[in-house]
Amino acid sequence: MKESKSSKLHVQQQHQHNGDVSPFFMGKLLDPEASWDKDQLGDVLHWIRQVVALIFGLLWGAIPLVGAIWIVVFLVLSSGIIYGYYALVLKVDEEEFGGHGALLQEGLFASLTLFLLAWILVYSLAHF
Repeated sequence: MKESKSSKLHVQQQHQHNGDVSPFFMGKLLDPEASWDKDQLGDVLHWIRQVVALIFGLLWGAIPLVGAIWIVVFLVLSSGIIYGYYALVLKVDEEEFGGHGALLQEGLFASLTLFLLAWILVYSLAHF
């Protein structure tokens, strides 16, 4: 039994060193002392944007909101949430990751697409 646990641990450590499995813990998401590489932080920002886009798209469609101003409101809120996360929660040095522009663009266009898809689908299904 101990041999199988130690062999599983050894295999898991080998995968981590080879880059196959990234060691990722949920506690790292809110830890300002955690170290981030560019790819990890980019992935986290991308997926936060996707979740925000889905929530806002469903909300905008259910309310129902119409007009281009709400697209701008989504972009401002989404970028504000991302900025607040990396600057205030994680307290990363944005220059190490390519500056504010690179961090704020991470996942932006994919999230805009998801937001519009969710908004249009919910609006069309619920109000027509």
